[in-house]
Amino acid sequence: MKSNDVVIITGASSGIGLACVEAFYHAGCRVVASARSYDKLLETGRRLGAGSDRYLAVETDVSKESDCEKLINSALSQFGRIDVLINNAGITMRALFEEIDIKVMRQIMDVNFWGVVYCTRFALPHLQKSRGIIVGMSSVAGYKGLPTRSGYSASKFAVEGLLETIRIENLKKGVAVCIARPGFVATDIRNKMLSADGTQQGVSHKDEEKSMSPEEVARHLLKAVAKRKRTMILSRTAILSFWINKFFPSWLDRQMFSHVAGEKDSPLRD
Repeated sequence: MKSNDVVIITGASSGIGLACVEAFYHAGCRVVASARSYDKLLETGRRLGAGSDRYLAVETDVSKESDCEKLINSALSQFGRIDVLINNAGITMRALFEEIDIKVMRQIMDVNFWGVVYCTRFALPHLQKSRGIIVGMSSVAGYKGLPTRSGYSASKFAVEGLLETIRIENLKKGVAVCIARPGFVATDIRNKMLSADGTQQGVSHKDEEKSMSPEEVARHLLKAVAKRKRTMILSRTAILSFWINKFFPSWLDRQMFSHVAGEKDSPLRD
């Protein structure tokens, strides 16, 4: 990664996305920040003191194919190339599968999976030209189903399968793929998690003080992109879960059940 690289970041108005905007901008990159909250993107640009030669805000709903195409075309029009695509936009949910409205499952897949499909598909020819890198934000939910998060887990499994395939197909074309699993991060995504009927729960059920900060995740991701790493796993829990699941999956199932059942107001009953 070079200091003048063009980096597209989705979900850039808050949390990890916003932290990535700041980290990559301060590293000398040209940043294309996208999110539905256009005013927040503009405010970030003003706060950074960024000019049009280094920063572009694009209002984007990644669940809409046309918006994703507009995002990629805007980046090309402004900067002429794409070097890094960070697929960060995402939403989550908390409900038993038997109680969840199917529209909620569809909404989560539209953002978390189809958003990655659309942005990556439109950006890929240009990333092939620049021999760039694609980043997909995942989690433990990308390789182990999480109780009460069926839609979220399904979307992350799908994203990991998609990106693994893209990596292999582009072995001879110079495009790198990094799957990032940061673990629990103190962002507002859990405050905005969807209930069974699609309404926002408006409260986090995790101890945010024990979670990693978005800024720490962004610093690690900057290094991972520079080194063109295949994966970025920051949580000890994520690493342990991955290996335990390979050898003792039934034991891990019981542990995860008990953990989620112990959450505040959990829909899962122990």
